[in-house]
Amino acid sequence: MADSHGRGQRVRDALRVLDAAGAEAFIHCGDVGGPEVLEELAGRRCWFVWGNTDFPRPAWRSQVEALGLPWPDGPLELQLAGKRIAVYHGHEPAMNRAIRAGTFDYVLHGHTHRRSDRRAAATRVINPGALHRAAVHTVALLDLATDDLRFLPVTMGEDPCED
Repeated sequence: MADSHGRGQRVRDALRVLDAAGAEAFIHCGDVGGPEVLEELAGRRCWFVWGNTDFPRPAWRSQVEALGLPWPDGPLELQLAGKRIAVYHGHEPAMNRAIRAGTFDYVLHGHTHRRSDRRAAATRVINPGALHRAAVHTVALLDLATDDLRFLPVTMGEDPCED
């Protein structure tokens, strides 16, 4: 997920959609909007990066760590299910270098508020869309074992158990 801009309810709805789809780990690609959004991610296998509209205060660090979330000091490099994953917000010049380097299986980012999926040589570059300021709010579900990607719509108050 990306670009929640402090919309806690929308993050709750996104997590409900992702849980119903079987998500096992969660990544927020920045423009979190504050600790109240991160509280929604507590207790989950989760990572996040700060975006260009995030201005984390030093006092938040203890709160974020108390939630069990790792404090990011910049873009992330993760190894999950044998895949190398880089996570950026999308405004950092280093993101394009990481894509061109071809050392990652996936580069995940937000920032544009538009979902996208493209390949740059061996690297798949994915933007899940946005949970704020988008015509349709979306998240992405990526199966690392099969490389299957699904963009999932998120609506306020959605009950994923209803047809």
